[in-house]
Amino acid sequence: TSENSSSRIKPGFAGRTSNVDNQSASDISPSNLGQKFKRNPRSQHRKPEWLKAAIPNGENYRKLHETVSSLNLATVCEEARCPNIGECWGGNESGVATATIMLMGDTCTRACRFCNIKTAKAPPPLDENEPYRVGKAILEWGLDYVVLTSVDRDDLSDGGAKHIADTVFTIKQGDKAPYVEVLTPDFQGQHASIECVIDSGLDVFAHNVETVRSLTPRVRDRRADYDQSLRVLQYAKQYAHEQKVNTALITKTSIMLGCGESDADVQQTLQDLRAHHVDVVTFGQYLQPSRKHMKVDAYVEPTKFEHWKTVAEEMGFLYCASGPLVRSSYKAGEYFLRDYLNKNKEETEPSTETTKTTDS
Repeated sequence: TSENSSSRIKPGFAGRTSNVDNQSASDISPSNLGQKFKRNPRSQHRKPEWLKAAIPNGENYRKLHETVSSLNLATVCEEARCPNIGECWGGNESGVATATIMLMGDTCTRACRFCNIKTAKAPPPLDENEPYRVGKAILEWGLDYVVLTSVDRDDLSDGGAKHIADTVFTIKQGDKAPYVEVLTPDFQGQHASIECVIDSGLDVFAHNVETVRSLTPRVRDRRADYDQSLRVLQYAKQYAHEQKVNTALITKTSIMLGCGESDADVQQTLQDLRAHHVDVVTFGQYLQPSRKHMKVDAYVEPTKFEHWKTVAEEMGFLYCASGPLVRSSYKAGEYFLRDYLNKNKEETEPSTETTKTTDS
């Protein structure tokens, strides 16, 4: 009874000390405890069962995690809290694991409302040794298909294009070099930057439109533009074909569902992508990384993802991966593209017998 009233623990504050002198009886009532914690009844947006992913584990997972940590590499799998990290890092039936390496650090100059990656106007300088470190790690893993992505670096004159290109070039110099997919920024639409990345020898050029046209201003950073993203994808293929850098180059993009888009919006987006000669599209469920990020508008049923897969294939896309947990660098898509590229390579390269006949 002699203790100071300002430090007394009162019901409704769960053991927190608080100055209660100015609180009314209703404020400190035990029945008001939920309100103080801002508890909500069971939300209609509670994650459904189909969005539950396996807990990361296994020898492949631990080995890849150790390699990434020891070489001080950043992966979008970790930075963006990808739900498939256990599946991809754990490996497939053959024990082959996949990871998406994120270049140019872990800090982005843009602040898209769906993304969990850190942002800053002036991120740290580029690590000049990163292309070598990444190339070394990938070649040591012995993968046959790898994905590189990066943060946006609007603070650099070329958007980081040369840094990305140097990494791809380093990988391609190795014995039994893997196929390389690069998920790029939009480089503010600069053709020279797009050309630089294409010239590096990559096999798949990916850039995400992320969402439909009408939602782009709300979902993406103000510097991101729906039409600019379409033009970047189109120019990548146009340049590769016209300059004969890689006439088999595949272009790819990804769309999030559950942001408030309508079926008509999605249909139009697919039409826009085909009109700009995009080959591959993936659909995945948007998941809110934290409370400060954009809220989920709806959890889309798996049957709807199957619907859009069918529609995309009927429209002529080379491949469509579509499912609640699918992400742009989803490994099932990587397996398809790897096999497709292998087949294309066999068809374009002369056989040993043909070479012998020609030589004789």
